[in-house]
This record gives sequence, structure tokens and C-alpha cells, in this order.
Amino acid sequence: MTDYPNDDDGNVLADLAAQGIDMTQPLDIEFPVTAPDEASASAIDKVLTDAGYDCLVEYDDGELDEDDETDEDDEEFGPMWTVYANVEMIPDYSEIIRIQADLDRLSSPLGGICDGWGVMLEGDAEEDLDD
Repeated sequence: MTDYPNDDDGNVLADLAAQGIDMTQPLDIEFPVTAPDEASASAIDKVLTDAGYDCLVEYDDGELDEDDETDEDDEEFGPMWTVYANVEMIPDYSEIIRIQADLDRLSSPLGGICDGWGVMLEGDAEEDLDD
């Protein structure tokens, strides 16, 4: 088994390997990039697509509070736009770090922030890292 750095990214990779995932085979890794609004999400989608990323833009209504209303000011659970950059790759620590930095570099001028990464596993279990 490969040793991974002792940080959030390394811990998720180690967890995937411990679950029996073949870390020498490509996985579909999803890198969410949060955007402040719809126009920014569209602009980020274009920049990332132009850079060669396979992207999908989604809007999430957020979670409802006790009054069944959405808190527009809640940055963690409120409504948000997200651009998902999907990369099929062999899960490699250095490459995951490089991609996150690249997504930040490309999206930050437009208000975007790469918010970790995740992998969909068989049986719909998702291994996910949100920095």
C-alpha cells in the first residue's frame, strides 16, 4: 500500500486504498468549484472548459431552516452555484494537488474557489474531500 501525506488529501487517498479501491486504475474524480452567482458560474465554466476540463454547472437551493425557508446568507448551507470539473485519472496525490491549484488559479479572478474533490464509488457511496 502506498503511503500518502498526512493531510486531508492524503487521508482521503489512504481511505480509498483501505476500502480496496485499485489505486493504479483511473477513477472519475470530481472537483467542485464554488461560484458567487450564476454569471460567475457561467464564466468559470467557460474558462475551465477552455482549459480542457469537462465541466457541469449546478445550482443548489441550499438547506431549509426551521421555518422551511432558505437562508440566503448561509455560506455553507445556503443556495450556491457550483461548477464541477470532472477528471478521469489515476488517483495521484501530487496531481490532485496540482489540479486543485490550477482550478483555483483559473477560477479565483471570477470569484471561484476549488472546494476539495470527491469520488463516486460503486453502490453510490461517495468519498469526498471538502477543504
